[in-house]
Amino acid sequence: MNKEPMSMHGYNKICAELKQLKEVERPNIVKEIDIARGHGDLKENAEYHAAKEKQRFIEARIVDLSEIVANAQVIDPSVLAHNKVSFGSTIKILNLDNDKEFSYTIVGSVESAPAKGLISFGSPIAKSLIGKSKGDTVSIQLPNGESDFEILDIYYKEICFDEN
Repeated sequence: MNKEPMSMHGYNKICAELKQLKEVERPNIVKEIDIARGHGDLKENAEYHAAKEKQRFIEARIVDLSEIVANAQVIDPSVLAHNKVSFGSTIKILNLDNDKEFSYTIVGSVESAPAKGLISFGSPIAKSLIGKSKGDTVSIQLPNGESDFEILDIYYKEICFDEN
């Protein structure tokens, strides 16, 4: 499996969720199943079936998160050169078709929040920008068609991952 680049913040967030699932959610659902089992016939016990479904979800999520942690490549973008677009770079681009400016920061897939300007390194926009330099023009395939963009600036700024 390929390594998954992410910031320390993203890694810690995944680890915290994994710990919560293993140490709190998993034991709680086992108790819920035991309680529901005591309510009689399991074939017609909706509470039991709901608890078992929740258990399957929790176990699947634990497997997914464990795989992400095992394949994590924690990167500190503050120590990288940002003369070319790379992980952790903030990029200011100009849409040459409509003269609108946008700023994006390239982050790991588990950290992406496009509405906040945080885009995954695997997104079409990031893939088109990675490795490019200030002043380069790139064509990016967007949902409404292809657009040309000029890279106005590339720099590092601390990434704000507010959870709201």
